[in-house]
Amino acid sequence: MQLLKNINSPDDLKALSMNQLLTLCSELREFIIDHLSHNPGHFASSLGTVELTVALHYLYNTPFDRLVWDVGHQAYSHKILTGRRDQFHTNRKFGGLSGFTNPEESEYDTFIAGHASTSISAALGMAVAATINNQSKQHVVAIIGDGAMTGGLAFEGLNNVCSQPNNLLIILNDNDMSIDANVGGMKDYLVKMTSSSLYNRLRYGIYKQFKQRNLIDDEKKNFILRFNNSLKSILTRQQNIFEGFNIRYFGVVDGHDLPSLIRILGNIQNMKGPKLLHIRTIKGKGYKPAEDAATVWHAPGLFNKNTGERINKRQKNQPQLYQDVFGYTLTELASNNEKIVGVTPAMPTGCSMVHMMKEFPRRVFDVGIAEAHAVTFSAGMAKEGLIPFCNIYSSFMQRAYDQVIHDVALQKQNVILCLDRAGLVGEDGATHHGVFDMAYLRFIPNLIISAPYNEHDLRNLMYTAVYGNNGPFIIRYPRGQGELLEWKNEMEIIPIGKGRKLKDGKDIALVSIGTIGNAAAAAIEKAKTYGMDVAHYDLLFLKPIDEELLKEVAENYSTIVTLENGTIEGGMGSAVLEFLSDNGYNNISVHRLGIKDEFITHGTVKELLHYCKIDEQGILESLVNIHNLKEV
Repeated sequence: MQLLKNINSPDDLKALSMNQLLTLCSELREFIIDHLSHNPGHFASSLGTVELTVALHYLYNTPFDRLVWDVGHQAYSHKILTGRRDQFHTNRKFGGLSGFTNPEESEYDTFIAGHASTSISAALGMAVAATINNQSKQHVVAIIGDGAMTGGLAFEGLNNVCSQPNNLLIILNDNDMSIDANVGGMKDYLVKMTSSSLYNRLRYGIYKQFKQRNLIDDEKKNFILRFNNSLKSILTRQQNIFEGFNIRYFGVVDGHDLPSLIRILGNIQNMKGPKLLHIRTIKGKGYKPAEDAATVWHAPGLFNKNTGERINKRQKNQPQLYQDVFGYTLTELASNNEKIVGVTPAMPTGCSMVHMMKEFPRRVFDVGIAEAHAVTFSAGMAKEGLIPFCNIYSSFMQRAYDQVIHDVALQKQNVILCLDRAGLVGEDGATHHGVFDMAYLRFIPNLIISAPYNEHDLRNLMYTAVYGNNGPFIIRYPRGQGELLEWKNEMEIIPIGKGRKLKDGKDIALVSIGTIGNAAAAAIEKAKTYGMDVAHYDLLFLKPIDEELLKEVAENYSTIVTLENGTIEGGMGSAVLEFLSDNGYNNISVHRLGIKDEFITHGTVKELLHYCKIDEQGILESLVNIHNLKEV
């Protein structure tokens, strides 16, 4: 690490020779592999962008020039080269560096990049702002890849790029997770020719001569550009979607050939107008196990860097992950009902829909990073009598809000929306916590919203959604390990909108929803040592809410505590307050426990539950404090 240890900012790169830059790339890879082997993170994506990152910071004057990363887990090299090398061991840890780009962390991070497909739109905004602010020397580069080009927002940005005056450069990092283009002799020739400074000086000189003689205007310019693009399509026997947007296209370029990458980027750096450079990279480049299995090594967890062996911390005789319970149960249901189909936006492994994929490959659809499409696609299948299980991580469902309202709820389509990663999710942090879903969904008519207390409930809810209901049905459940060793129960239809009393008590009633109720049960048991007798009710359904259960609680307890692994602003606690107010129960003291009105940082789930005071200890402390106030 002789070179890397002396790189404290991108300015230090500019004094290096080409051979030193190549050595630096090797050191960066070694550094990332070493750190992520014992501090897990997004591994393969950042290994694929090492040369690109070095080239960009070598050529551009960052942070004055803006680099806008899409899918921030490509940006570990960027973090390391921009003054955060010595803090990188804290990556994704509580109180440490974020796993994604974040402007609050560094001036080199121009935009938060936790969700995909945002870079083109954000960068276009910055490029237009540079024009308006008379910053003619400022460059703006959007780096998109790792599947993000499948997102609809990316195409909305592309559509707008050519209609605004800007010099935006879009770099498409194609690592087989997005667009896969052919590479041939003619294409290589055109890359060398069309990106050369001589070619572009000649091209611009001819344009100026035509302009001075009034032989060309903007309309004719666009016509000539389209003609030029058509000619290139004929020569290469390929059609190019980007040139269809009137964006000058350069590619395909080897994203690991640093000298060529620097040369081509340098040639097009000051070119006027929007342009796109298409590079090909290998996800996991430089670490053979990751190159051979990019999906597995996207975020592999702990591993032995010398052998490539992944280290599974999960012990035997422990509960299944909720994701696997979902995946196995979906496969079980699908084997008995040919109408059941699965839909996921690029998360078949994460949500465990791969189990059904193996058994029924024609009935499972990975639609790429396209959450809005996933929901409406599911609604279309439901309209024709199929029963789609559409599994989307809770935080990503925010990207399909209108589709839930307009295409599912309004039309009462029989779509089962499974919100994986609901609640606090851990090291991915604020962009990934699924804490808003109950608040933003419970106002929508026609929806059923549920949250299981354990794996048996999850299976029963999935079964009920198929055989006990005919309309939109939402099931939210957390990331990680379940509660039960024997998770495979005999599934049954459960009454929709009905909760249950888990424990009687005489002092306080605690009303919970979801798996967080298990922490409440443990806290309630410990509360006995403080002389407290706390009743425990599990709602199971947020909508329709169990009014009979809430009536029972209101008529028997003067103090109620609500608990949810979600925001308390507009969440389940708010729903309980609304019921009490609407029904004249005005003399009851209600204390809401959940996520406060803030974006929660990153850390382990255990650390974050403790930070939010909704782990066993925090719940117990709240119960004791509330009981003491009650006794005063």
